[in-house]
Amino acid sequence: MSEPKTKRNNESVTAFLNTVTDAQKREDSFKVLELMERVTGDKAEMWGPSIVGFGTYHYKYKSGREGDWMLCGFSPRKQALTLYIMSGFSHYDVLLTKLGKHKIGKSCLYVRSLSDLNMDVLEELIKASVAFMKSRNHIED
Repeated sequence: MSEPKTKRNNESVTAFLNTVTDAQKREDSFKVLELMERVTGDKAEMWGPSIVGFGTYHYKYKSGREGDWMLCGFSPRKQALTLYIMSGFSHYDVLLTKLGKHKIGKSCLYVRSLSDLNMDVLEELIKASVAFMKSRNHIED
């Protein structure tokens, strides 16, 4: 069974974020860093070369594949600031309608700028997702 390509490492989160060339995306990234650290109570860690993650949970699929992954995270991608909401979005329809301009994938929230979002709603969404992941995986604070 192959191992995941994206792994937690000891690279500097600050150094990585300082390489973001778009000034607004870099500023937004530092705001998301502060928000996710506050919400999770975990220090940011690099996952692979371009994802900033917070906390961990252990997963195990029916196939037998298992591993550890972040509770939440983000990456300042070229097209959009991508926030990883590991619980997905099926429980958060009401929050999403109040969030502001965004797009979603299975567990990805894509935003152009934090100025497009209601930051209180974003914080509530991250809190709800982290709480869901912790309860589902029996993680204690």
